[in-house]
Amino acid sequence: MKESARKALFTQVEHLLNEYCEGCFVHRQLKREGGRRTAHRFCISQCTVGQKIQEYGKKLT
Repeated sequence: MKESARKALFTQVEHLLNEYCEGCFVHRQLKREGGRRTAHRFCISQCTVGQKIQEYGKKLT
């Protein structure tokens, strides 16, 4: 993969994290109720933004 394509993917991931994940109410609430692990599991398996980030990650490898 070209370096410019990798940089573009990283930029997209960073944008998603800053736009949607920073201060996410759902993550914060799940973290309070069920702990960090529960909140993280939700982000990976059920959150649409988390799934999009995973797609970008697969493209990087």
